[in-house]
Amino acid sequence: MSRSILRIAVASVAATALLALTACTGSTNPTSSDASTGEPVTGGTLVYLEHQAHTTLYPPSAGFYPNGGLANNVFDRLVWQDPETLELKPWIATDWEVNADATVYTFNLRDGVTFSDGSPLDAEVVAKNFDLYGLGDPERGLTVSEAINNYDRSEVVDDDTVTFHFSAPAPGFLQATSTNNSGLVSADTLDFTLEEFAPGNSTNVIGSGPFTITDETIGTSLTLTAREDYDWAAPDRAHQGRAYLDEIQITVTPEDSVRVGALTSGQADYIRYVEAQDEEQVESAGFTIYAPQTNGVDNHLSLRFRSGILSDIRVRQALIAGIDREELNEVIYTDNYPVATSILSQGALGYVNTDEYYAFDPDRAESLLDEAGWTLGADGIREKDGEPLAIVVSEAAAQPRSFEALTQISQQLKKIGVDFQILRADAGTFAEAIRDAEQVPVSNSMVARADLDVIKSQFYSANRNSLLNLNYEDSTIGDDKLEELLRAVASEPDPAKRLENSAAVQVYVAEQAYVIPLFEEPQVYGAADHVRDVSFESVARPSFYEVWLDK
Repeated sequence: MSRSILRIAVASVAATALLALTACTGSTNPTSSDASTGEPVTGGTLVYLEHQAHTTLYPPSAGFYPNGGLANNVFDRLVWQDPETLELKPWIATDWEVNADATVYTFNLRDGVTFSDGSPLDAEVVAKNFDLYGLGDPERGLTVSEAINNYDRSEVVDDDTVTFHFSAPAPGFLQATSTNNSGLVSADTLDFTLEEFAPGNSTNVIGSGPFTITDETIGTSLTLTAREDYDWAAPDRAHQGRAYLDEIQITVTPEDSVRVGALTSGQADYIRYVEAQDEEQVESAGFTIYAPQTNGVDNHLSLRFRSGILSDIRVRQALIAGIDREELNEVIYTDNYPVATSILSQGALGYVNTDEYYAFDPDRAESLLDEAGWTLGADGIREKDGEPLAIVVSEAAAQPRSFEALTQISQQLKKIGVDFQILRADAGTFAEAIRDAEQVPVSNSMVARADLDVIKSQFYSANRNSLLNLNYEDSTIGDDKLEELLRAVASEPDPAKRLENSAAVQVYVAEQAYVIPLFEEPQVYGAADHVRDVSFESVARPSFYEVWLDK
């Protein structure tokens, strides 16, 4: 099946599903009669369109936004992170203690919390959750959570007290317990294999959150249903008790035009992933755009310095100087995508401004390439020793308008004699190519997490290894200093020193021309005005708990 035919087929399925859903959900009207008073009312079905299908409900793999959108509403966490202030506050844990070197954490738990299967959420099951997330289980295909460092073991003190021990300082663990990667699931669910967390078994994944998954059609739709007995929201949340909505009908709708058309025609109430070029259409039709920031590592290009061409810092610096990020923002994006001024978002913890390293200066770019021995060829592309200055960059399909942005960058770099080629490949080919710095010298990505550890998650060899500092073939490290700086962020218990360590990494990757920050990435949603009290967690995943319908 050709790509164009496949797209038409997917769009057709999504549109058909929407029509059927609209025909059978007269319950989109709340059951209370005072919906026009402005006071929250209980009842109704929210029709929510998701850009992509989820891939797993294993919490440590909840970083993908379709996964996290489910986890955020089905799984509770020990700690709640205020999305505005990023302050950590009680939730399932009423309070906690951390020793001086951040190697021992003790949590006291709320009484009376249960999973949707009726089993208790007690210290024993909390310990079992973090033993899995902190240690993983390779035999079942379950990875260690990248949000948890240096995990050693758990200790059940009593029914409502649990202690965690770490082999080295783990100052990011408290925030880690607030993330979707640490969503609490039932004891039986913790026995699942990776395949049992996959689509097709979603209704059997049991959490303690305000909604449960009650129906699923693989790759097409899910139904979230409110728990009638839910009464343990984080104390600082504006709403307590049962969620206002009865149900959320989630339909996977890959085609942008179908998603936007369904919203503006009244077939859908709320959609994720409004593309930049569609924002004006949505707003002019009287709908609201929400663009919460992801508060982590900005959307950027990782310049893999261990590849042959990019091993010369002058070439890396030339790429930086040859890219006009302001023009990129004007042509491809909107004001909801501010030009990045560091590898971290301005809303991220520990942000420092390193914009001076990323100035657009095409004359300097050309001089740097001249110095590096790359001379202009007859076709306008530079060459050296008979080889063209051709650099491959990987498209980030999950990021907004990645292909269009990379195409614009390719046009800019061609002006200084660089052939910037975009890799668009199937998942299998892409996964293999991205691990080889010679095949893919530049990658486009970002990471959302509202903690200082996020910069380690992106660049550390044992985590995402975005720069390929670790060579997967020979297990060598290219830059030991970078490794040391990243470890320092995640292992320093003193908060002030930890901020200094994060700043040191931001400055170092800028000085070494390892990254090109492009823009601060939001998640962009559209919603009808009757969808009230829309909210998001700290890295912009939707929370349906306080949403109500004023229809």
